[in-house]
Amino acid sequence: MQITPRPIVAAGALALALTLAGCGTAQDQADPAGAGTEAPETTGTATTEPSSEEEVDQIPDDIHNDVDTVFAQTMIVHHEGAIEMADLGVEKAASEEVRALAERISAAQGPEIEQMTSWLEDLGKESSPMEEMDGHDGMDMDGMSQEEAMIELEGLSGIDFDRRFLQLMIAHHQGALTMAEEEIYNGQNRTMLELGKEIKADQQDEIAEMEEILQGL
Repeated sequence: MQITPRPIVAAGALALALTLAGCGTAQDQADPAGAGTEAPETTGTATTEPSSEEEVDQIPDDIHNDVDTVFAQTMIVHHEGAIEMADLGVEKAASEEVRALAERISAAQGPEIEQMTSWLEDLGKESSPMEEMDGHDGMDMDGMSQEEAMIELEGLSGIDFDRRFLQLMIAHHQGALTMAEEEIYNGQNRTMLELGKEIKADQQDEIAEMEEILQGL
């Protein structure tokens, strides 16, 4: 009886495995769910960021998920904190650039709060009180709470105030970016997705502006 050397057997097994793998790949491309397996049910939850306004427009606006609700509730509180800081900036800033920026932040975020509040009311929900937001991603600044940040800012004046105001507002905006991105990637409601994208773009621009002002102080 002829005995096949082990290396040849191993090579034959490897070739068979590669052939089967190749077949599996082709099948997966034709049927991502796999042979004999039903495709998972679609929930409508976004897993990737819509790449264009047209894609967002195609999303139904009569559906939502928990991510949408939490986004609106937490962003209301986050915006209220930004307005509180911005109003203090208008009052105490030594630089006209910082004062003008603070005025724009306050003016822009007020209408967004109204939009999110109205959206939640239509669902029969209310914005959550500040104490329920403790520990939520994006709700602190450099490890400081809203209250701690305000106490520190109130104790500063002149250029020291301007510098610290910008540092804390940058951190505050970065928290908003985290929250907006969570909505963009995992939200379901068109209105909240559009708002998340707007907030992300606006606050990225303002962060760049604040970093530039900070470098000049």
